[in-house]
Amino acid sequence: MGKKSRWGVILDAGSSGTRLHIYQWKDPEKARKKASAEELRSLPKLVTEKKWTKKIRPGVSTFGEKPKDVGPEHLNDLVQHALKYIPEDKIQDTPIFLMATAGMRLLPKVQQTGLTREICSYLQQNTKFSLPDCGLHIQVIPGETEGLYGWIAANYLLGGFDRPDAHKHGKGHHTYGFLDMGGASAQIAFAPNATEAEKHANDLKLLRLRTLDGAPAEYRLFTASWLGFGVNRAREAFVEALQEVYVETHSKELPDPCLPKSLRTTLDGTVVTEKKPNEMTLVGTGAFQECLELTQPLLGKDKPCPDSPCLINGQHVPAIDFDVNHFVGVSEYWHTTHGVFGGKDNEAYDFTTYLKRVKDYCSRDWSAIASSIDSREKNDLRNAQEACFKASWIINVLHEGVGIPRIGIDKMPGFNVSHGALEHDKDKGFLDPFQAVDKIDKVEVSWTLGKMVLYAAGQVPPKSGDDTYPVGFGSNGPATIPHDFQFAGSTWRAPGATGNQTIDEWEDYMGKAKGTPGTGFFAFVVLLIFVGYFFRKKDRRMRFYGKVNSFMRRSRRPGSPRKSARGFSGLTNKLFGRSTPYERVMEEGEANQFELGDVDDDDYSDSSDGSRYGVGASGSGSGARASGLATPKVNAFDPLSVPFGFSALDRSGLVVRTESRERLVPHLQATGRRSRAGSPTRLKSPLVPPQA
Repeated sequence: MGKKSRWGVILDAGSSGTRLHIYQWKDPEKARKKASAEELRSLPKLVTEKKWTKKIRPGVSTFGEKPKDVGPEHLNDLVQHALKYIPEDKIQDTPIFLMATAGMRLLPKVQQTGLTREICSYLQQNTKFSLPDCGLHIQVIPGETEGLYGWIAANYLLGGFDRPDAHKHGKGHHTYGFLDMGGASAQIAFAPNATEAEKHANDLKLLRLRTLDGAPAEYRLFTASWLGFGVNRAREAFVEALQEVYVETHSKELPDPCLPKSLRTTLDGTVVTEKKPNEMTLVGTGAFQECLELTQPLLGKDKPCPDSPCLINGQHVPAIDFDVNHFVGVSEYWHTTHGVFGGKDNEAYDFTTYLKRVKDYCSRDWSAIASSIDSREKNDLRNAQEACFKASWIINVLHEGVGIPRIGIDKMPGFNVSHGALEHDKDKGFLDPFQAVDKIDKVEVSWTLGKMVLYAAGQVPPKSGDDTYPVGFGSNGPATIPHDFQFAGSTWRAPGATGNQTIDEWEDYMGKAKGTPGTGFFAFVVLLIFVGYFFRKKDRRMRFYGKVNSFMRRSRRPGSPRKSARGFSGLTNKLFGRSTPYERVMEEGEANQFELGDVDDDDYSDSSDGSRYGVGASGSGSGARASGLATPKVNAFDPLSVPFGFSALDRSGLVVRTESRERLVPHLQATGRRSRAGSPTRLKSPLVPPQA
């Protein structure tokens, strides 16, 4: 893509580690010039490579009590990895995000705040990446948002957005559901059928994207998250339940049907090679059917359901129509159905086949399993000992929790799909109720991709400069921009005010202007010194004043108002001292000749909304081009359209900002939206006048 490309960096701060992702896409304004009709109806095309990712352990959440160490001991390696691949001249134009998930959600709020502030400060002080707003770029995202981003990524890669005609699942449905299972939480996101969408409209999220031709694309989907229902947290809950079952026996050995036969571990999962007195251990029995039965109660299906229907733990979820809702599962859904159980990359999930593989594996003696694994690969050993429990948890969540039909056992839905969908999806299992995936067309299915797709879509100029439908997501309802709307964090570049000047030429100009900031100031200082020297004596000042004032009176036409004389008199009063009593009385006596000049409203509106300095300009033609990283235009008359607290750093390095939500629209504080005014670093521009 070369000079026409855009880059983005995002750090997925999970419970077990942090993974760096780099994405690249063609600048939307340039991409649309040579795009075909089909490409214009599609979202921006993002690319990534395997070498652009890097994961380190442990997770960011482990620095909760030592936040000062998170930068040098955790983030530095990831940042240095990113710098290997992003061109140096693109760094300042490249946004960097760190979004933490379930591991950070479990920390106390005070530790969450301390960590996010320290992370933002470290990145701002030690990198040149674009990070204009800490609250937007560095945050702990809710599970529902994580699920929404994952839903975008899955449908983006499968083609559900760009080619809806080739993915007709029946009943006007062409998108796929999304399931994510991590270590600490689990997520679900899907678009209900038309009947359920109307019935549960208040439970849905409005998602708005923008295709390359500038047209808005709207979707309404349901998202939910279960914190504490990831595989690692579920395992902890299971071990606690085992202790309660055997507490009355006073035994130090607890039979565990979810461990391979004869495997001995401590309660936290460490393999026991030598038995110690008074140390409680778990002893594997390899009875997988019993394991399934003991893990099922952990789903909380017996919890009260105040808003029916419910799935796991009393959580309300609209009824799922498996005739049209086909789900893809990522993370542990993939690793646990493949990995040690030998599933092939493109093999469709089949419950009967999978169950047989798991039972055969778990009934084997641990010594036989361990001997087949390289003892130096600690992660492989750990995965092998945890595989049986994870398999039981995945099976229960899928079929007892979500209700995914079991192929070969349960009644299967009748699929009404287009011929194109059959050709594209049949062999890969995407027409089944559930299919575990890791990559689609060699691209990893990660929620981070969904976040960056949303960001890139926000850079596409809307049709005719219409900002009525900004890119982002919020509550579903009649409002064009919901009160809790979360903007994409990017915007298009507005047309410039320099005639035929191109974007690159304008940026070159701004770069040169930025490179010589001291020249004008130096000249101004020299001028002040000269004036001060010339007028250092009072008699010289008064002679100069008399000559100029006499000239001004002679040059005035008879009968004309004394605007010029009075204006100059005010200036001379400040420079030379007060005028004579005669002059003062004369001006006051002619006050009736004065009138207020016309005020150019456009000049003031330009400066107040920031458009002439590139803040979300939408084609006013009155200022510099906004960077692709600038935030949406501030409209002081429409508080719901403002991404409060956003600021922006343009590509030439000039800093611009909008005011905080509390300052611009105080009455919105009652909505419960979080202000970003507390961000550790607020970049401010000397160009923007203070708000009244």
